[in-house]
Amino acid sequence: MREGMIPTVLGTVVSASGAALLGSKYKLAAYGVLGFGLAHIILGSIDLVEHR
Repeated sequence: MREGMIPTVLGTVVSASGAALLGSKYKLAAYGVLGFGLAHIILGSIDLVEHR
């Protein structure tokens, strides 16, 4: 498995769960979870590009 694939997939799952929480009363936590997920996607994508 390519390096960076796991953080990218994990970030996608976490971002989706954060986006699903945006409609609830926990908006601040939802934005935090969404931010962590997007950070994982960005860092995982950087690893994928660097280690071609």
